[in-house]
Amino acid sequence: MAEQASSELDAGSALAVSLRGVTKVYDSGVAALGPVDLDVQRGEFVSLVGPSGCGKSTALRLIAGLTAPTAGTVSVSRLAAEVRGHHPIGFVFQEPTLMPWASVRENVRLPLKLAHAPTSEADARIDEALAQVGLAEFAKSYPRELSGGMKMRVSLARALVTDPDILLMDEPFAALDEITRFRLNNDLLALWRKLNKTVIFVTHSVFESVYLSQRVIVMTARPGRIGAEFRISATEPRGEEFRTSAEYAGFCRQVSNALAPAYAGQAGA
Repeated sequence: MAEQASSELDAGSALAVSLRGVTKVYDSGVAALGPVDLDVQRGEFVSLVGPSGCGKSTALRLIAGLTAPTAGTVSVSRLAAEVRGHHPIGFVFQEPTLMPWASVRENVRLPLKLAHAPTSEADARIDEALAQVGLAEFAKSYPRELSGGMKMRVSLARALVTDPDILLMDEPFAALDEITRFRLNNDLLALWRKLNKTVIFVTHSVFESVYLSQRVIVMTARPGRIGAEFRISATEPRGEEFRTSAEYAGFCRQVSNALAPAYAGQAGA
């Protein structure tokens, strides 16, 4: 099947991302994804959960334009960000992928350097991004001097420095200890409320997806499709009271039950 080009959503649209009949089949013949239909509203926080290999990360790469769909259309709202001269999408990967020879400040500068942003403008944006993730005092530090959680904060700052409308996050906290992960979850929610970004977050953790999201999308085993969808209608702002509540436990149970067939199918494959 021929690859389909991505398209842009109108700047006045309430949608940030729209996938229509999207599939991805790799050259090896592996059908990774689809067909998938998915709409994400501007300013929404959506998590994708599902078994390994179900196409969660593939979906993010399609939205980011890092790969093309085998069929279907991926539409992303880009115009508003481009008018402001900022990049429409920021991507936070599972590994921080920092340059070990560069300071925190210079790691965060990279996207602006690639975009040939003026030095004075870049410096101001870097200062703002580091302040947003709580690393202003570590600007001159090097990756070897940072904890795992701090390295991930640098990666987040690097994604935010271009002021994207859409933030794509691919299991960014998976390798962190539980206490650090909880802290970063809280900080991410605070940033989302403050900056009003659209966030699409991939995770294997039911607990993380329910805590963070307005909507949780449960994907089936490969080729990944949308198996279920849950709106997490908890009172904002969320905090530790929600994390220990019966309401939270109930949402987690619903998502876990919806995931069970996907994992059962994967085990029997």
